[in-house]
Amino acid sequence: MGATLPANRRKRLTNRPIAGPNPNSTKWAWVLSSCSAPDGTSSHLLFSALMSEQVVQQRSRGFICTNAHPRGCAAVVERQIQAVTGSPLRGASGPQRALVIGASTGYGLSSRIALAWGFGAKTLGIYFEREPTGKKTASAGFYNTAAMQTRAAQDGLWAYGINGDAFSDEVKEQAAERIRSELGQVDIVIYSLASPKRTDPRTGITHSSVLKTLGEPYVNRSIDLSTGQVGEAKIEPASEEEAAATVKVMGGEDWTWWIDKLLAEDLLAPGARTLAYSYLGPELTWPMYRAGTIGAAKKDLEATAKKLSARLAAAVGGDAWVAVNKAVVTQASSAIPVLPLYISLLFKVMKAKGLHEDCIEQMRRLCLDHLADGKVPRTDAERLIRLDDLELREDVQQEVAALWRQVTTENLREISDFNGFQLAFNQLFGFDVEGVDYSQLVETEIAIVNPA
Repeated sequence: MGATLPANRRKRLTNRPIAGPNPNSTKWAWVLSSCSAPDGTSSHLLFSALMSEQVVQQRSRGFICTNAHPRGCAAVVERQIQAVTGSPLRGASGPQRALVIGASTGYGLSSRIALAWGFGAKTLGIYFEREPTGKKTASAGFYNTAAMQTRAAQDGLWAYGINGDAFSDEVKEQAAERIRSELGQVDIVIYSLASPKRTDPRTGITHSSVLKTLGEPYVNRSIDLSTGQVGEAKIEPASEEEAAATVKVMGGEDWTWWIDKLLAEDLLAPGARTLAYSYLGPELTWPMYRAGTIGAAKKDLEATAKKLSARLAAAVGGDAWVAVNKAVVTQASSAIPVLPLYISLLFKVMKAKGLHEDCIEQMRRLCLDHLADGKVPRTDAERLIRLDDLELREDVQQEVAALWRQVTTENLREISDFNGFQLAFNQLFGFDVEGVDYSQLVETEIAIVNPA
């Protein structure tokens, strides 16, 4: 096994003697972490780590959490794995060599888990995550990846990760070299990047995305995540420059450049497919989402899929699609005004109807119904794979709309699932996870283990 050791600690590990049994000492060790599953069973993950234990309590403000809990993140990853291994997807046949770009959180992480534990695929994950430094924890995505790759190794699954800027030429080259040396070619490429900024490697210019309308300001109801107060949010219109920059960050250009690289170096297998993810949402959110700057970027992504489909069909007999996913709690969705309130109401309705899906259930369905051998992806008239079909069911949206008109600060927790929203948000960072004792010391300087 090869371990990606935090850069700030490599020299210290090499030059300092291994200390004694003091739990606060610095030494290299294997750390056994127990993760509880919903059925009450426990699994154990053996991490390679630098011993630097501390009690980690959540620190957050609004929609930003500034730390993460490694044991909690590992438990969340374990539950996603069990959601796959305990389902019909386990043992199904499908793509065997996968590149997942944006693989450490949300739909990207769940895609990687579904492909690996469902189809038994070898997965190369690209992510850009903060490493642990002293008393400062790593980002949640770093701990998610450490847990996922450690568990994969224990289950005999090949899972390799590259921590770096996926927009850069350097990371694309690293990925190409790894595919060439370890996989030969890939059968599927998942593009699941969510980033507020992108530096164009060809110009050196850094572009920033904005969440704004195109045209008129937009005012609607929203939740202050710090206080739980229901109020109004106003979203201002974007300038032409802001709108163009958002398309540059969130549109299809970088997806195209990844496929260009893989095609040029003959790294796409015959019949290779690629998917990017998007969200449309209900009419309620369209003025600030589908009809706003983000919507313009998503339309560019959809246009890119059609172009890539034609190119891949001609080059390798492959195809490209955009999958439109359901609204879930992510770091990105939590930052978008209006969406947290809408999601809280949506969860209430969908859970009552037995229709609720989180990221892993969505990706499990994507793999089983659309990507498994013998399955042809079902699309709408715009060639979009609609995994948001249950969210946009007429009866669901009618009930959400009725609740939207009624919701106030006073009845928020009664008529919505804001409690569930907050729980899901906390669990993104490994907090409020059942079975994790947050009063206990936990090793924070965990290394991501790659196959040798």
